[in-house]
Amino acid sequence: MLRLSTPGNTRFIQSDSFDVVYGGGEANVAVSCANYGLDAYFVTKLPRHDIGQAAVNALRRYGVKTDYIIRGGDRVGIYYLESGVSMRPSKVIYDRAHSAIAEADASEFDWDAMMENADWFHWSGITPALSDKAAELTRQACEAAKRNGVTVSVDLNFRKKLWTKEKAQSVMRPLMKYVDVCIGNEEDAELCLGFKPEADVAGGHTDADGYKGIFKAMAREFGFKYVISTLRESLSASHNGWKAMIYDGQAFYESKHYDIFPIVDRVGGGDSFSGGIIYGLLTKETTAEALEFAVAASALKHTIHGDFNLVTVEEVEALAGGDASGRVQR
Repeated sequence: MLRLSTPGNTRFIQSDSFDVVYGGGEANVAVSCANYGLDAYFVTKLPRHDIGQAAVNALRRYGVKTDYIIRGGDRVGIYYLESGVSMRPSKVIYDRAHSAIAEADASEFDWDAMMENADWFHWSGITPALSDKAAELTRQACEAAKRNGVTVSVDLNFRKKLWTKEKAQSVMRPLMKYVDVCIGNEEDAELCLGFKPEADVAGGHTDADGYKGIFKAMAREFGFKYVISTLRESLSASHNGWKAMIYDGQAFYESKHYDIFPIVDRVGGGDSFSGGIIYGLLTKETTAEALEFAVAASALKHTIHGDFNLVTVEEVEALAGGDASGRVQR
């Protein structure tokens, strides 16, 4: 996607220009994985014109492989961002109708060829929300992943400006049979799947015990190997608390807590967590280590402008190991 954001913390109505960056849910995850040294491929459809090429170049710049990107269609999806500060929240306006991926046809993608040598396939709930065609593409991709023995993860990522909870559940619940690793927050679990935790996260109450019941219920109903939730305390637009919890079918693990202030850019924070948990589950010896890596990675993302999390494994591991001093490295 093309992101057009107001400079600094200016409002839409007072801005005469926009800052341009590229990003979007799965693209952000791919960049994180590539930064950590994994071979990351991004699959989508983008126009052949210069803006489409600029989007492709943005991925290539950070090492994401673009071999499976289909070229065609008329436009790149756009979203406008007004960054909030203190008690004023950020705002997002979507302009995604008739984008190339929303109108892409299933016949354009050879999913079995893409999945043949893959280890992991990640998708988010934003993609099937774009259109019925995109939902069908997602289903076919998940089926091919299962046929080829690929681990499938989803970030539920409910977006109320894209669809209703009724539509989301009618599409998302049937797709869960393909999923091994389910990632989301309390709102996502309720609106996409119909599971509501006994916790008031908006009010700052993120006691992990409120999540254990629905984690077990979700794993039991859908057969997930891992159920994972980020727990964000939105103290203000500039100040968040941040941690996460994972359930592996046997035990729960709750990560350490990060106090993030000031936030530079929280867009992509959840995607950076997904990229971190994928890397962690692929490379770390324990589930706890994987979760701590993901939470530290996403905490760092809040300090970086743009959608992409541009950090290294070493930087993430330093923070996960307790070095949050921010001292100059010479």
